[in-house]
Amino acid sequence: MKLSFNTWVYSSFPVWVPSYPLDETIKRIARIGYDGVEIGAASPHAFPDYVGKNRRREIKSMLESNGIALSSMLPAPGGGPGFNAASPLPEERANTIDQYIKVAQLCSDLGGSRILYVAGWQVFGTATEQAWDWSRDALTVIAKAAADMGVTVVVEPTSADSNLVESCGGALRMMRECGRQNVKVMFDTYHALYRNEVPTDYVYQMGKDLDHVHLADVGRAAPGDGRVDYRALVASLMDVGFDGYLTMEVGFDRRAVEPDMIARRAFEYMKPLVR
Repeated sequence: MKLSFNTWVYSSFPVWVPSYPLDETIKRIARIGYDGVEIGAASPHAFPDYVGKNRRREIKSMLESNGIALSSMLPAPGGGPGFNAASPLPEERANTIDQYIKVAQLCSDLGGSRILYVAGWQVFGTATEQAWDWSRDALTVIAKAAADMGVTVVVEPTSADSNLVESCGGALRMMRECGRQNVKVMFDTYHALYRNEVPTDYVYQMGKDLDHVHLADVGRAAPGDGRVDYRALVASLMDVGFDGYLTMEVGFDRRAVEPDMIARRAFEYMKPLVR
């Protein structure tokens, strides 16, 4: 197992500050000792339309020179323009598919092979099954395009933020209905806690289809500062043969945070457990 850190807390999503350039962010995360970095596909770091060919080469070179891998990429699903795969607006659904394909291409160009899929959210007036079908169909199109780029798409249940794929079973159902080999599942301990569920249960239920993990405790606190049993979680991951990235997605939902400190605290707590 390897440790990775998500860039949201160094970026401007969903709050505007703290905000650091991607170059500075990569250096800081690598200096702490992480094996990988999970880059959010949002400005100012890596919104695909703002990252040209030369800049993509620069970022890839920067990752290599700092000895850190691109563990994964994920879009910023909410906000003004909206990237909701289950939207009742056909224009938004089409734009969402287009955005995910752009993120997959950017991920591939930077040397990565994994993007995260947030299935969207059911809008009032839309039947649940209709929203589900729209999201599944979008995922199918995205996964087909991503396969040609050598990119895996992992479905994340996001119960604290959405109302469509919000459980372990929902993520597995979405993966199976899509039916493509490069679609897998992941989970975030923060969302498991929101449902008052035990994170190790997700590990055993997802089993061989588990491709990625987000770690965050209550209030998006760093591991060790809340109530998740991380020792048991690591043991369960060993049981199922998981050898991917454990990515810290912490501290990003507020201004009152020290990004380096929360990144370092998470690393220092988790490193002995996975060593």
